[in-house]
Amino acid sequence: MLDFDAAIAADLQTAHAPPQAHSGTLVRLVGLTLEARGVMAPLGAICEIDGADGARIEAEVVGFNDKTIYLMPFTEASGIGPGAAVRVIANVAEVSLGPELLGRVIDGRGEPLDGKPAPVCTDRLSLIGRPINPMERGPIDAVLDVGVKAINGVLTVGRGQRLGLIAGSGVGKSVLLGMLTRFTKADVVVIGLIGERGREVQAFIQESLGEAGLAKSVLVAAPANVSPVLRLKATHMTHVIAEYFRDQGKNVLMLVDSLTRVAHAQREVGLAIGEPPTAKGYPPSVFAFLPNLIERAGVGRHGFGSITAIYTVLAEGDDGNDPIVDIARASLDGQVMLSRQLADAAHYPAIDLAGSISRVMQNLLTPEQLKAANRFRRLWTLYQQNQDLIQVGAYDAGTNPDLDAAIAMRESMVDFLRQDMHDGVEYEMCRATLSHVMGVTNG
Repeated sequence: MLDFDAAIAADLQTAHAPPQAHSGTLVRLVGLTLEARGVMAPLGAICEIDGADGARIEAEVVGFNDKTIYLMPFTEASGIGPGAAVRVIANVAEVSLGPELLGRVIDGRGEPLDGKPAPVCTDRLSLIGRPINPMERGPIDAVLDVGVKAINGVLTVGRGQRLGLIAGSGVGKSVLLGMLTRFTKADVVVIGLIGERGREVQAFIQESLGEAGLAKSVLVAAPANVSPVLRLKATHMTHVIAEYFRDQGKNVLMLVDSLTRVAHAQREVGLAIGEPPTAKGYPPSVFAFLPNLIERAGVGRHGFGSITAIYTVLAEGDDGNDPIVDIARASLDGQVMLSRQLADAAHYPAIDLAGSISRVMQNLLTPEQLKAANRFRRLWTLYQQNQDLIQVGAYDAGTNPDLDAAIAMRESMVDFLRQDMHDGVEYEMCRATLSHVMGVTNG
């Protein structure tokens, strides 16, 4: 009886509770942030603001203080003034998903950018996605052929691995990303171009994907000139699309260019709503946001489908201790470092083995294959460390047998690591070539 009475009391309390206010007015605009009162909306809700001449601007709730909510518009906030009506149009950000997205170029809201009609998709999911219990994830136990000799042979990648592509500006990061897009053997490719130059969107389609590549791909673009909140939505859109196809049992390759620009967008949002800046001006929300984002990739429940994620990370000023580079190294399953010194010597792809690692490689290779790969890395790094001595003739042959082998094999090792951007090399061929190179060394 007590439970029944309590239920009745709860129903009466709910019935007499004040209704949620779905409309209010704009009271302040500071920088990128709009402040509204009289409207109650949760974080992530989408609101509509009346502007001049009947224009309407959409914005997302990014924070609140007492009865004031903070919004950030998706577009330029021109034409709106004090007292403008603010209405809630969606409490939860949801997106429409389906196979109709394949071959399309869309923005962070799912609107087409390729001039075609909007894709008609029947499935709807939350933009934020649902986390997977780590005990339910399948293992990373299958090699992913990426078609790049240096990675296939010495930095072997597994299906479901999260990899960082770390480089300064102008060392061939975009070219290597294009090679991975074209040559990787995946069922579906999902590409997020976040915060980069607008011209790179069309160039990426024409030079990296091509018609055949675009047919099995979904490209989400949010260039640097769009709102930071829209750049973050495009990042979430990229991940939820990849999750959708993974949950259908597909092996998905997800490319995000770049994780640094995503961090910049979150920094803009955090600072705009009053977060204190910490390391290099980044607020605490950035360092909470990035690991949560990265954890959305990986192998699906019980090995059903996978998302192999490659995030490019810009080492600003070639600073390997940049906070975003640090958190990427800590959160990802490995990284591929690109060297400006190799790029200046026209060695492409300019992969620096000394700073690169694949943390799941030992689970993918046989002991003999792993031994050959590790010996290759050791000899390459040993030569790089003693290059000045060798070039000036200060090294006496016979002093170090490993360095003698590195010098003897230098030309064949360089040939192995170099690769034309238009030529992919299959995994088995990479393994055979690497074994041959190491066999010559051992002999």
